[in-house]
Amino acid sequence: MFTGIVEELGRLRTRDGERFAFSAGTVLDDLKIGDSVAHNGVCLTVVGIDANGYAVDVVDETLARSNLGDLRPGDPVNLERPVRLSDRLGGHLVQGHVDGVGTITQAAPDLRVTLPAQLSRYLVEKGSITVDGCSLTVVAASDDWFSVAVIPHTAAVTTLGQKGPGDRVNLEVDVLAKYVERLLIPTRS
Repeated sequence: MFTGIVEELGRLRTRDGERFAFSAGTVLDDLKIGDSVAHNGVCLTVVGIDANGYAVDVVDETLARSNLGDLRPGDPVNLERPVRLSDRLGGHLVQGHVDGVGTITQAAPDLRVTLPAQLSRYLVEKGSITVDGCSLTVVAASDDWFSVAVIPHTAAVTTLGQKGPGDRVNLEVDVLAKYVERLLIPTRS
C-alpha cells in the first residue's frame, strides 16, 4: 500500500529486456531484495541492489497496462516506498495497481488528462486520483477527461512538472470507489 506522496525523483539507468535499473537515493534507505517500490504509480519488486540504485523486473502485462514501456535511460520516474503502519497518510490509499493510461491534454498547473471511458464512473469532484503515482484531488471530471490542480511544489519534485500535451500517464482510481460499486451491484446468478 502506498500514499501517492512521491518520495523522490529517480531516473531509469538502463533497460535490458524486462530488467529495469533505476538510480535513487532516498528509497535506497533500508531497501532489501523483495521489497516493493512504486514507479510512476506501478508497484514493482526489487530484484537487485547496488551503490547507485536497484533493479526490478517488468513483465509484459505491466508494460502493456502502464507507461513504463515509454521510459528511456535518463528519464525521470516518481518513486515511493510502501507506507508503514506508523506513517502519516498524507495522500490517499494507493495500491500501485494501474487502472489505465491517460494522455495529458493540458500541462500543469491546471493538468487535464483524458482517461479510458470505463474509469470515468470512479471520478468525482474533490475525489482522489493517482496520476503517475501522485495523489491528487479531482477539480472537474467528464466522461473522457478530468482535471487536477498541481501545486508548484508537486510540479517541481515529480514528473508532472516536466510533462506536457501528448505525454502518457498512469492512472489509479480510488480503490474505495471500486469496492462501493462492487457492493452496490446486485449479485448475478
